[in-house]
Amino acid sequence: MDPANDAIFDQPDLFPAPESDVDVDVDVDVDVGFATSYRVTVTRTGKQWTATATDLPGGHIVQAQGTSWVEVRRNIGGLIVDLLKDEPGTIALHVVPADPEAAAALAAVIEARQARMLAEQAERDAVRHAARLLIAQEWTTRDAGSAMRLSHQRISRIVSAATP
Repeated sequence: MDPANDAIFDQPDLFPAPESDVDVDVDVDVDVGFATSYRVTVTRTGKQWTATATDLPGGHIVQAQGTSWVEVRRNIGGLIVDLLKDEPGTIALHVVPADPEAAAALAAVIEARQARMLAEQAERDAVRHAARLLIAQEWTTRDAGSAMRLSHQRISRIVSAATP
């Protein structure tokens, strides 16, 4: 058994497993409403960060400063919320460095993390399918676990979760 292989099941599923009985409705109600997104660019001058939000309602431009990325993000968010307090809805801020190279580097990190989450979900789904198949073919939980480098207890939990 490999603890790293087993640890993947400590993460929540992104969506129900394909074999589950959960009914997933993928239709989106257009009346639900979505967040309005605003782009905020951040520059660093010396030890100070400056965030600028343009394209706000009414042609407003908002700027905030901070001594850290977290502080400037919090400050610009507060100013935008104050500006939009009479506007209903949810807002989302897309805070990016003004420097294209830094922005691309951070975008690559986000993309890699999204790919990892999808890969982990695919692994969980594949393991569940394999465990159910092997047990249906009368493999023992120990043999199935050994073949996938998982504990026999994990295989038992996977198989029992599929049984109504």
